[in-house]
Amino acid sequence: MAYATIFVLVFALNLLPAFGPPTWALLVFASIHWHVAPAALVIEGVVAAGLGRWVLAASVRNLRRFFPKRYLDNLEYAEERLTAKTTRIRVLFGLFVLSPLPSAQLFCAAGLLQLRLAPLVGAFMLGRVVTYSIYVATATTIQHQLGGVFDNFFGNPWAITLQLVLLAGLAALPLIPWSRRGTSKSG
Repeated sequence: MAYATIFVLVFALNLLPAFGPPTWALLVFASIHWHVAPAALVIEGVVAAGLGRWVLAASVRNLRRFFPKRYLDNLEYAEERLTAKTTRIRVLFGLFVLSPLPSAQLFCAAGLLQLRLAPLVGAFMLGRVVTYSIYVATATTIQHQLGGVFDNFFGNPWAITLQLVLLAGLAALPLIPWSRRGTSKSG
């Protein structure tokens, strides 16, 4: 029963485009309070988080049909620019594997830009195997010292501000005139 509950909670948490607590915090909480097997918890968390982010990106992608044509043109040009060079693609994958930023906004942007989701979700899951393993292993090792950690994360003004800034950036993404960026005026 605990595993099913954890899966549903992690999946639902990863559907949120902003303001959700970090998944690792939920996994640490489950590890401490529900006494589940750490390895199974990490695997379950990675799979549920990956599926949740995939659905989030696909859902945002479906919102494109409500955008004006000029926004869609800007997004298409941004996608072309982002995926034009191998170096940029590597940086993009690196963001999904190692990013210290909340990943919800990255997946919303990937959905808006119509990027291939399977490689991005795979990169995200690969990175989360490492981070979730570290957090869950640490939590199971020092359970009695983690009491106040959760209070520090869930109402932190800096975390809320970061989420708002990232949401504003995401909202501005289709407004940027990408087709005019980087073009030189010759003549």
